[in-house]
Amino acid sequence: MNEPVDVLIIGAGASGAAVAWSLADTRMRILCLEQGDWTRPSDVPSTGRDWEARTLEDFAISPNRRGLAADYPVNDDDSPIKIANYNGVGGGTVFYAAHFPRLHPSDFRVRSLDGVADDWPISYETLEPFYALNDRMMGVSSLAGDPAYPPKPSIMPPIPLGRTGEKLGAALNGLGWHWWPSDAAIATEAYEGRAPCINLGQCGSGCAQGAKGSTDVTYWPEALRARVELRTRCRVSRIETNQAGMATGVHYFDAHGTERFQPAEIVILASNGIGTPRLLLNSASDRFPDGLANSSGLVGKNLMLHPYAQIRGHFDEPLDGYRGPPICTWSMEFYETDRTRDFVRGYCFQFSRGLGPARAAINGMADGLIPWGQGHHEAFRRLFNHSAGMVSVCEDLPEETNCVTLDPGLRDSDGIPAAKIRYRLSENSRRMLDHSVARGIDILKAAGARDITSKAPLSYAGWHLMGTARMGRDPERSVVNEWGRSHDVKNLFIVDGSVFVTSGGVNPTSTIQAFALYVADQIKSRIYDLFE
Repeated sequence: MNEPVDVLIIGAGASGAAVAWSLADTRMRILCLEQGDWTRPSDVPSTGRDWEARTLEDFAISPNRRGLAADYPVNDDDSPIKIANYNGVGGGTVFYAAHFPRLHPSDFRVRSLDGVADDWPISYETLEPFYALNDRMMGVSSLAGDPAYPPKPSIMPPIPLGRTGEKLGAALNGLGWHWWPSDAAIATEAYEGRAPCINLGQCGSGCAQGAKGSTDVTYWPEALRARVELRTRCRVSRIETNQAGMATGVHYFDAHGTERFQPAEIVILASNGIGTPRLLLNSASDRFPDGLANSSGLVGKNLMLHPYAQIRGHFDEPLDGYRGPPICTWSMEFYETDRTRDFVRGYCFQFSRGLGPARAAINGMADGLIPWGQGHHEAFRRLFNHSAGMVSVCEDLPEETNCVTLDPGLRDSDGIPAAKIRYRLSENSRRMLDHSVARGIDILKAAGARDITSKAPLSYAGWHLMGTARMGRDPERSVVNEWGRSHDVKNLFIVDGSVFVTSGGVNPTSTIQAFALYVADQIKSRIYDLFE
């Protein structure tokens, strides 16, 4: 049997890395189990000319398409938005575009301000010092002074606007709408041993340069130097508890498929908004017949995915193409509730550069902008390096009917029941998407674009996984308390996006990590009271 550890963390992604690093200064024995492995920089698609093809194969964002040994299948047939995740050291930060907004202060007070959903049991001010710490650890580039946010410092200069940012920024100026250079976890100058960005523009399939702030190159080297142990290719199947209702450790399959038990005094789940409820439900027992930590019945409920709309246009003059970090600027013009609109809450725009040659050709043909036969090459030349656009990230309000359950038949390679998704777009989300498409077209027309296309919702954009083990002070209406501790199992914590009460209208990674650092701080300050 494995030697007992003080803290066992399940998952080595955005939150698992942050909480491991923070707890390391306690000198407790800390172990992290990760079902995937390290991603070698030499293996990422940007090192070869076939990089676009590989983003649909071994580096596809869908685990069902990727099908690697570390992946678990997800039955998302009953959802218009398909699940995207990655299992490995760094988790989704290996694949993300490193766009790094924070939630807004209003996102924590949705019930008080707008009468919908629930307020968070913590505030923006609670997380602000942990946002700042995380920005330094991840290496965030930004421009201070954005009026859409409370004041926050700049660590490195922002990523360059490029021709795309200048073109769309001028259009927004003409409309009188807010825009600002994006916060990005991308080094624009040498930082903490990481080389600066060289504008390969392939952030979404792994950064061979190391400029992108994925946790395999930020938190984990520091945590490992502090003697945190990280075991890869270890898939946890269930969390064990004793007669007192306390977690005693986990059962897992090692790299050889052998089932083992790892004892632990504290268990921390950092397995994302799908993996965490899947594991809790798979940990049902006589004492917890409906799943571990599920006395509220809310484990797996209130799944939020952020419906995305995409609006793209084409210009006569050449722009940046796919070179440079894909997202250069944002707009929060339509972020807060406006009672003159037919929906509550709002969305942000993330303005993006062009596409690679293969995607430009495929999308151009799918959109009817590139014909077969005569005129084919000329039409391609009019699109490639001439496109720009945006996505809208729409706030997704929680609904209990949107949920994660266990599939009755689908299993992973170790025989563990897979997750099954049921998700529907609300009328509020649909109206928000429609509004964002109309305003995006306004921006592109103001910028002089032609051949404008739109898609809403984006079917493949299920990469923000939130809400399935929500936090709150009332044990009947939440799974964990305001510092991530399970109401039912006193030595079990959750630090990933499943704790979100509402989704906001921006990418969640920054907030997930800030919350993980906050939970670690709470554990350290309450260590002697944890088992009372």
